[in-house]
Amino acid sequence: MEFKDRVVIITGGASGMGAAAAREFSKTGAEVVIVDRNEALARAVAGEIGAVYKTGDVSSSAFCDAAVAEAVATKGRLDVLVNAAGIMVRARGEHTSDEEWNRILAVNVSGTFFMCRAAIQAMKPRGSGSIVNFGSIWGDLGAAGVAAYCASKGAVHNLTRALALDHARDGIRINAVCPGEVNTPMLQSERKEPVTPELLIRLADTVPMGRLADPVEIAHMVLFLASDKASYMTGSLVLVDAGFAAR
Repeated sequence: MEFKDRVVIITGGASGMGAAAAREFSKTGAEVVIVDRNEALARAVAGEIGAVYKTGDVSSSAFCDAAVAEAVATKGRLDVLVNAAGIMVRARGEHTSDEEWNRILAVNVSGTFFMCRAAIQAMKPRGSGSIVNFGSIWGDLGAAGVAAYCASKGAVHNLTRALALDHARDGIRINAVCPGEVNTPMLQSERKEPVTPELLIRLADTVPMGRLADPVEIAHMVLFLASDKASYMTGSLVLVDAGFAAR
């Protein structure tokens, strides 16, 4: 999976699975552009791997347009977009506020759409490009206590399918990776009990393989889907969940 001199934009690239993907793309020779709202973390990861970064909020269509336009203007092209930016609120539907609902959909769904739209407009004239969106096992299975997040990822799944069909003959492939339980800051966020080694062990016990994924394991699938090795794949939702959805 070679990406030498290819330009890759990664939203949410400052932490978790997005940062893991940024590091793995960089190892293959890609020119990585990190897009994230956390400037300190984005600067740190970019400095570590020799990437550039742009700070902002993907829920703004103007920001997304500017991020893609700037990457194309400075790098001359755009080959890959990875939409890893996402947020979660741990709440049942009845306890999810209007603000929480709207914010999750704005980032997870609208942000993915805005970045896809801008990237497609940049890729289409060249007749090639690959987009990898981040779905989730909860986008199809559902889960208790994260209603808004489940709804948002379900929307990302069908957005991925629809855009893939729209652009199947434009040379642009659009797929989604659907992770299971991954040891990231999001997994540990907003829990009512302290995140201890014991808690992580209990979470791992819910997984058929008996362990949480390392973010780099998800990143490897992202690189595959973005690469020429996956040239006959578009509109696919690929589970990377240690058998969670097989039960």
